[in-house]
Amino acid sequence: MATLVAVDETTVAAPETADDTGIQSFLVTFIVRRFDPEVDEEPRWVDYDVELYSTDRVLDALHKIKWEVDGSLTFRRSCAHGICGSDAMRINGRNRLACKTLIKDLDISKPIYVEAIKGLPLEKDLVVDMEPFFASYREVKPFLIANSTPEPGKERVQSVVDREIFDDTTKCILCAACTSSCPVFWTDGQYFGPAAIVNAHRFIFDSRDDAGDVRLDILNDKEGVWRCRTTFNCSEACPRGIQVTRAIAEVKQAVLRA
Repeated sequence: MATLVAVDETTVAAPETADDTGIQSFLVTFIVRRFDPEVDEEPRWVDYDVELYSTDRVLDALHKIKWEVDGSLTFRRSCAHGICGSDAMRINGRNRLACKTLIKDLDISKPIYVEAIKGLPLEKDLVVDMEPFFASYREVKPFLIANSTPEPGKERVQSVVDREIFDDTTKCILCAACTSSCPVFWTDGQYFGPAAIVNAHRFIFDSRDDAGDVRLDILNDKEGVWRCRTTFNCSEACPRGIQVTRAIAEVKQAVLRA
């Protein structure tokens, strides 16, 4: 674990080494919740000391653990730039993308805890079964349904004002950070969850779509929008900054108007 020194009445991790460029590295302790279904009956916490730079990300630390310490560590990642959404996990008790969480933004004077997101079946280490999440996503018909056909060689025209109505919800990358931060989703496996409602919102308010009423009927269910308790966990967890709670409220209003 990193040595601690006092600077201006705050506690920080002391630098361990410096490379030829003079950039300081730090020894950071990670405590990872591990689970191997072939060996473990219950998850267990394992600690690792990793040498990192302040500009490294949690994903870089997981790579170093897997490549240099324990090759059995299992997690998902793809683009590593916050677009694919595959490396969502709980870091120090908060849902984040490992590829977007910088070491310098964490308190490295203390261990950094990493575990799988909650509410979905745990498969191994930091990997969960995403099928229940995607099943809810598919159920809200997250694609354009248009009864009309544009003229040959033409597109479906939409004004800037019409686009602005649902622009925020087009940013979703299906990482499940919002859904797996929802306490209703943790306790009720039937709830659609914030991500599914956000993606329904994206088409319900699209002026080119003709199936908004169908989606509103789907979400006007005891496990639909009315299960939301407006705790704002989803909005705080979204790595894309989507105002998830507001989108859910707008869908509720649309259901009442329908």
